[in-house]
Amino acid sequence: MFQGLDEDEAREFAARWLPAWTGNDPERLAAFYTDDAFYADPGVPGGVQGKEALLAYFRKLLARYPDWVWTQERALPLQDGFLNFWKAETPEAGKLVTLRGVCMVQLRDGMIYRNEVFFDRLPWLHKG
Repeated sequence: MFQGLDEDEAREFAARWLPAWTGNDPERLAAFYTDDAFYADPGVPGGVQGKEALLAYFRKLLARYPDWVWTQERALPLQDGFLNFWKAETPEAGKLVTLRGVCMVQLRDGMIYRNEVFFDRLPWLHKG
């Protein structure tokens, strides 16, 4: 059984994966996910299943926020992957909105098969 990534391994994975969230390139981002991946965040709390559904969601999401920048703040091992504590900075109406959250990242053969994202949307909804 894969016990998960240690902090250094998680940092290396995040250094490749998190930049794909910036720049409105949903195909690049989806390439990190398995064909049967499950993804959920506060915008889709019930989640989306499968790469086609994920790609459709990423197309809308990244088009809306092409300039946001995600960085890893720390990581903890998790069976099959890691808990990713992150910061996202999003330009909104002349201000920089900072979000902080955590996501569960589980891997199979080096690709994400489950990604559940948790954060407080209030700073985003109130633009600052």
